[in-house]
Amino acid sequence: MQNGVSLIELMVGLTIAALLLAVGVPSFSTFIQNSKIRNAAESIQNGLQLARSEAVTRNTFVQFTLGTGSSWTIGCVNAVTGCPSVIQSRAAKEGSSSAVTVTATDGTPIVFNSLGRMTAPVPAGGASFTSINVDMNSAVLPAAQSRDLRITVDVGGSVRMCDPNVASPDTRAC
Repeated sequence: MQNGVSLIELMVGLTIAALLLAVGVPSFSTFIQNSKIRNAAESIQNGLQLARSEAVTRNTFVQFTLGTGSSWTIGCVNAVTGCPSVIQSRAAKEGSSSAVTVTATDGTPIVFNSLGRMTAPVPAGGASFTSINVDMNSAVLPAAQSRDLRITVDVGGSVRMCDPNVASPDTRAC
């Protein structure tokens, strides 16, 4: 009966572990970068939903304004005692990377009225919605590996996150 492990068995085990790590690390890095895109997109989506809810709750116009990176601010359009100019804000460094790029197709601020409908910006080209694209800088993550996301806000105030790289009839498609 033999107790323990021989040096050869230990070296074989370490070699197998090293090979598995070498294969898995690039995929893990891609996963982490795509998670940063999702964090930024979910934060923006939640901010838009909060702005809509605050507009209905406070019975006034509330705006959602994108800042640099994935930062945003929610505040009343006409600040008064019961409705401040900044209700809530999020800094870009909270949960996402500076390599995450966020672009609004129709610009911001996005304004919701007391019924929860989007009143500004007026969607361009006869579209019924405005959108915000969230992506990763191609120097950090190649475009083929990046899982871009898009947040859309329709004129009724409905906020939805979708994947612009997925084809219809998939429910994730834009």
